[in-house]
Amino acid sequence: MRRPDGTPIRVLVVDDEPALAELVSMALRYEGWQIRTAGDGAEAISIAHEFRPDAVVLDVMLPDMSGLDVLARLRSLESRVPVLLLTAMDSTEDRIAGFTAGGDDYVTKPFSLEEVVLRMHALLRRTGVSADTDGAQIVVGDLMLDEDSHEVSRAGEYIELTSTEFALLRYLMRNPRRVLSKAQILDRVWDYDFGGRSNVVELYISYLRKKIDSGRAPMIHTVRGAGYVLKPAG
Repeated sequence: MRRPDGTPIRVLVVDDEPALAELVSMALRYEGWQIRTAGDGAEAISIAHEFRPDAVVLDVMLPDMSGLDVLARLRSLESRVPVLLLTAMDSTEDRIAGFTAGGDDYVTKPFSLEEVVLRMHALLRRTGVSADTDGAQIVVGDLMLDEDSHEVSRAGEYIELTSTEFALLRYLMRNPRRVLSKAQILDRVWDYDFGGRSNVVELYISYLRKKIDSGRAPMIHTVRGAGYVLKPAG
């Protein structure tokens, strides 16, 4: 997913928790996007003037001003920039306030990084920022996954997956040829802290292999001591 001129999508991530901001930024960089971060409202507004982001991930609670005030300032710079709000509050009143202020979508803390990435893709497609017309499809070798229809096929043959298998395969396919650890997979697919639950990853990898690789050249590989990697067969 890229801008109409072929350059990377630009995203501004605004959060006063450095560790969280870095995790979100890292997940979005994996999409091939250009990321800038800000730790408070004043810095966010300053960076936005120069960076001109295509989308913004914005924490509602900031140390110097309300995230909704920042949102209003960002809207004055670029009225159509899509904004994903991060909030620790999940009441109806909070959601209404965010949408009334001009937020396009929101996620409630704690959230999974996979959810943030998915919502950002949806926002960018919906607001027309991306030039991609087939951005809902991910293709690796002869394996195709359609995020909108939730259909998967290999060499043209339809493969039926459960929702969890689909989420796991989507994460692997978004990171082809990249070794993903069990901890990363747990965080992005199950939103778990890594603590004795690695067996669920092994279990679902085995399920996927039976459906994706059975009777075919394997695409899902184990890297001993490191994790798993998906790459084109051959």
